[in-house]
Amino acid sequence: MAMRNFYNEIKTKKVTEVPEVVKPMLSLDYLKRAIQRGLDNYHAKYIETNSADPIYHICFGGMIFSYLVALPHERRHLEHQQHAKEHGGH
Repeated sequence: MAMRNFYNEIKTKKVTEVPEVVKPMLSLDYLKRAIQRGLDNYHAKYIETNSADPIYHICFGGMIFSYLVALPHERRHLEHQQHAKEHGGH
């Protein structure tokens, strides 16, 4: 939704006017307000309604995070295995 709003805002602008629109969005204060607004929306949508979805978000987020943390190790292991297969090792 935010990307659609951003696109609708800049599609009517000329190329030279786009930096004037984007530059304020890159400020630290704007980012803080955007994150706070997102957290407030999440709280209103899930926490205030006593939904079980935050538990799912934590579980799936933890699984994705652990996968991403373990991924470099697994890739090194698979590369080592491939290298040993090519060179007759075990």
